[in-house]
Amino acid sequence: MRFEFLSDEWFARVDELMAAAGDLQIPLAMKAVAVNVTITGVPGAAGGESRLFLKDGLFLRGHQDAPTTLTLDVGLARRIFIDADAAAGVQAFLAGEIKVDGDLAQLVAMQTVEPSAPQQQLTRQIAAITA
Repeated sequence: MRFEFLSDEWFARVDELMAAAGDLQIPLAMKAVAVNVTITGVPGAAGGESRLFLKDGLFLRGHQDAPTTLTLDVGLARRIFIDADAAAGVQAFLAGEIKVDGDLAQLVAMQTVEPSAPQQQLTRQIAAITA
């Protein structure tokens, strides 16, 4: 079954997949990254926004204490986080389509670390359940 990206049902299923994934072998450089992400243009979301916290290569709902906040639209978020299209993120940043508040080094660190094989597998599983 597939769920609408960023819907309550999608988050619930993603949480189940993350819990079942076990040790994701997160690279050390990725563990050091803590970023809040505001996604705009989200259908059905309060105020049209969804807020996420990225830590240890995983997303949690809501913002937490982080040195950096990214703001991007839902289409770009899907390409970066679901389709695993890192080039789309770099291009969007260079084009000014991603707003960055805070420590830019966090963003650079995210782009320079290759996800582990278990992380890549989890990403494929999340993509498979995303409508």
